[in-house]
Amino acid sequence: MKKNIFITGGSGFLGRYLVKKLKEKFNIIDHPTSSEVNLIDYNQLKSISGKYDEIYHLAAWTQAGDFCLKNQGMQWIINQQINTNIIKWWQECQEKAKFIFIGTSCCYSENGTFEEDNYLNDIPHPSLLTYAMTKKMLLQGAISCQNQFGMKWFSAVPSTLYGTDYHLDSRQSHFIFDLIKKILRGKFLNEKVILWGNGEQKREIIHVDDFCNNLLHLNEKVDNQIINIGADKDYSIKEFANKICKIIDYDQNKIFYDSSKYTGALHKKLSLKKINKIIPSYKNSLTSIDSGLKELISWFVDMKLHTK
Repeated sequence: MKKNIFITGGSGFLGRYLVKKLKEKFNIIDHPTSSEVNLIDYNQLKSISGKYDEIYHLAAWTQAGDFCLKNQGMQWIINQQINTNIIKWWQECQEKAKFIFIGTSCCYSENGTFEEDNYLNDIPHPSLLTYAMTKKMLLQGAISCQNQFGMKWFSAVPSTLYGTDYHLDSRQSHFIFDLIKKILRGKFLNEKVILWGNGEQKREIIHVDDFCNNLLHLNEKVDNQIINIGADKDYSIKEFANKICKIIDYDQNKIFYDSSKYTGALHKKLSLKKINKIIPSYKNSLTSIDSGLKELISWFVDMKLHTK
């Protein structure tokens, strides 16, 4: 199919998966790195000569863990600059393109329904408030351009993404990668396994491949909507840890839970009511948690990531 695509954040974890899938379907896929196009500098965006059918905006300045809590000021400044510039470029230079961007479950209230209608109105968890507000502003920017200029957009809100080829560098990792690494080090290096919190906080994860497939599927079906793409079930940190222990044959009773450490929201289970109406077979498209974890753990072991 002939379609010209522009992607921000194409070198990130999600970006690498999405670029690969888009290259299988479409004509031109441009995904410059931050050194090639600095999104904080609007003139660099404006100097891009190509015209695009779709713009996928994945880039954001954030990390997992307590990063959002410790970097509130710079998160607001940097992400607001990035988001304002990309929306300005979309409206001024790519007005015929559809704008596809990634939301965050952080925008929902911890005690709410996690339904899309509440995305803009919910009050986020205090530790994630700044990052969440930049995502709310991004959605409002797209809605405003739709209302005034008749432009098209689509926003997908994922639960925590997991899969192989994750960037395990100096950045803080999402919890599932951290759990696997710590428990593998406990088994193979005899280190004490210490997990943050009491283990009762609940999370959901979706395989990055499943997210990309459903993102592209939804993009063909809807305009000007925000839709959750989540897992069918959430689990407590203890349940995740026990699943990992079972796969690698490690004694789960050796794990120590440090309740004095940062835990974030107690749960973040996305509502799937909307996506289930649009894609009735949605749940059947998801990788089972057990097979997904086995794949990821095998990758960790093969790459010897637990030793680094």
